[in-house]
Amino acid sequence: MSEQYQPPKVWTWNKDEVSKFSNINRPIAGPTHEKTLPVGKHPLQLYSLGTPNGQKVTILLEELLEQGVSGAEYDAFIIRINEGDQFSSGFVDVNPNSKIPALLDNSTTPPIRVFESGNILLYLAEKFGKFLPKDLAGRTETLNWLFWLQGSAPYLGGGFGHFYHYAPVKIEYAINRFTMEAKRQLDVLDRQLAEHRFIAGEEYTIADIAIFTWYGSLAQGGLYESAEFLDIKSYKHFQRWAADIASRPAVKRGRIVNRTWGDEQLEERHDASDFDGVLKS
Repeated sequence: MSEQYQPPKVWTWNKDEVSKFSNINRPIAGPTHEKTLPVGKHPLQLYSLGTPNGQKVTILLEELLEQGVSGAEYDAFIIRINEGDQFSSGFVDVNPNSKIPALLDNSTTPPIRVFESGNILLYLAEKFGKFLPKDLAGRTETLNWLFWLQGSAPYLGGGFGHFYHYAPVKIEYAINRFTMEAKRQLDVLDRQLAEHRFIAGEEYTIADIAIFTWYGSLAQGGLYESAEFLDIKSYKHFQRWAADIASRPAVKRGRIVNRTWGDEQLEERHDASDFDGVLKS
């Protein structure tokens, strides 16, 4: 049995430690290098990566365009987080927290920066008057679930996903702790969807988009290779909802923007024609 770890009185950063996340994690903020962000032809400039958080925004933008909202045209530039692009001076100017996605709306003077994926969804929904109910009850219920996702996903990604899939050492206590919470969250969703077609009721909203990118990927077995371990198939109502969302054309497009892995990928998106020949279904 290995010796139990004893935390020091004061933690210090080991800069020489090498791991899968060495270029991502550090205990200080601010830029590491000077670099100006590229700017495309559209008012909305997105700087992102095709992770679940990044997909939230590109799915919503594609859904808006699907409904004929021309103002939602956008340029999506890739931010390679494993290479430290998020620590460039240009990116830090848009998001001082150095996390993707980050949006710059150049349709206003001065331009408006928007960061944190949930806030970007809310900003775009309010800007274009779509996918967020206008009545007080419907709006509130949608935001209940949007904020539920923002608070719950870190347990799924940074907790369960990290210790089950990424951690170099399998720690039974940590895996059990976060598996328990992940399955509780799945049960929350399954019970809600037993009574409603969509997360916040009978209307498709930004809550569905936000939750799908994380939990929908679980439903389809594409996140952390954990579908069997979590017994995902047992959540029948949740599975029905995930399949429904995944079949939407805008969702299919939005999921591959800024993605550089898998069978379908689109490194950058600047025009609808960029999808030609990329999507296989």
